[in-house]
Amino acid sequence: MMIRLKGGRVVDPVSGATTVRDVYLKDGRIVAAPTGETIDETYDCTGKIVMAGGVDVHSHIAGGNVTMSRLLLPELHVSEAPGAEGMPFSTAKWSGWEIGRLYAEMGFTTVVEPALAPSQAMQTHLELADIPIIDRGALTVVGNDDHFLSLLRDREGAAALRDSIAWLVTQSRGLGIKVINAGGPAAFHSGLRTFDLDDVVPHYGVSSRQIVQTLLTAAADIGIPHPLHVHANNLGVPGAPKTIADTIAAAEGRPLHFAHIQFYSYGKDAEGGMTSGAEAIARSLADAPNITCDVGQVMFGPTVTISLDLMKQWQGAAYASPKKFSLTDGDAEGGGVVPLVYKKTNWVNQLQWAIGLELFLLSPDPWRVLMTTDHPNGGSFTTYPQIIHLLMDRGERERWMEKMPEKAKERTGLADLTREYTLEEIAIMTRAAPAKLLGLFDRGHLKEGAVADVAVYDDLADKSAMFGSAALVFKDGRLVVRDGRALGWVHSKTSILSADYDSQMDRRMGDYITDRYGVGPSAFSVPQAAFGDRDVFEAVPCLK
Repeated sequence: MMIRLKGGRVVDPVSGATTVRDVYLKDGRIVAAPTGETIDETYDCTGKIVMAGGVDVHSHIAGGNVTMSRLLLPELHVSEAPGAEGMPFSTAKWSGWEIGRLYAEMGFTTVVEPALAPSQAMQTHLELADIPIIDRGALTVVGNDDHFLSLLRDREGAAALRDSIAWLVTQSRGLGIKVINAGGPAAFHSGLRTFDLDDVVPHYGVSSRQIVQTLLTAAADIGIPHPLHVHANNLGVPGAPKTIADTIAAAEGRPLHFAHIQFYSYGKDAEGGMTSGAEAIARSLADAPNITCDVGQVMFGPTVTISLDLMKQWQGAAYASPKKFSLTDGDAEGGGVVPLVYKKTNWVNQLQWAIGLELFLLSPDPWRVLMTTDHPNGGSFTTYPQIIHLLMDRGERERWMEKMPEKAKERTGLADLTREYTLEEIAIMTRAAPAKLLGLFDRGHLKEGAVADVAVYDDLADKSAMFGSAALVFKDGRLVVRDGRALGWVHSKTSILSADYDSQMDRRMGDYITDRYGVGPSAFSVPQAAFGDRDVFEAVPCLK
């Protein structure tokens, strides 16, 4: 079927300058203007903005901690109001259905879960597969398990380290790899409660720096398209900009991606109090073109923090609101669920909000600083339209700052930043850049041959309203949203990496898992048979 999107203002920096033109979709792909071919459907986009579907590089949407947050906080996840007729789970807030619906209604078509624990891979993928409309992917958590740390301690060669990582990615069906507070979980098991880049993990004799550098080498040797995704040491600690600078230096020019960098952008004043460290982070980014990051913007209201960084979640449990939390220890894959409320009356929360915006506005390059809230840690992904509004409209930022506590105002330079993002910069930051970074080269843009994931918006001055309710959204060339409302359940795909490794690693990992866990290696696998007749996975090639 040939579909014509007629006369819209196409904002797609990858394919060229912004122009008013038609876009054509056929058989799930973007195609050139047809010559003599019948147009089956035409959608009048005159006066509207046409972009590629949005791509989110970091959002917690499936897995054990996400499920635990629903169990811990039923008051946030149960609705008595009826949902759309005929839609499953219509009275369950933040169910898989609602995640897919809410993302799609904002014009997002691909979302990546950044914490795929290998021991919970089956559960995570079953949950991902139940999220409709949007494509998904997940990043396999590596670098803190006993097997990997033992290889480092025993000075195994680079080939064994590489193959162990490739095995985990393949078995867990990950799209990339992530390390969380490298060495921190194992150190926490031994009683340590802080862990820095050059601290050494007890019993293993390796530092956080060594773990990160080894993973950088393994990622390059495997040819993983997405840079090593790093949840760095010292999250939330005043003075953490130095940790970021030191970690950048440790990368030695190799590609590395920092997760939710806002939580590392807290400086210290002479008395040790918290100030904005956004300028220091921006300088570090400007000097290191090999580094990318997502922001992890804080937005106000109730949320829940979820993380495999057990050390940080243990510390954060004291601030739980309401006063309940869940902490689960495990071999590299423990974690915590801690509810939290970001309050406009709290000067620290206001400073966190301002620091995130400073990072965006000081960004040296929209290709390298991406929009996230670290959903749900900094706030819900449904606040993305508000964030875009704040970035594009200085007046909107000033209105938000009017009631900002003086103690927060004097510790941030946000009021002095006049930059306003353009639509082209928004398209890069929320579409082209995350797609490219993930190795999903067939999306994030509207060039011929791209997946026909397209979002059409009314061109409104109120950017919150504009980006909060897409006029039209097409997924793989199929209309899935009209006038801001999802049209129904559509199955989509989970992108996975196809990584090679020496077959001897199957035996080594099988013996290890059987000995350590008392179960066979199949406990870590995600067979296609688990999904019945559904064709769930789509392989992405390595770069070598």
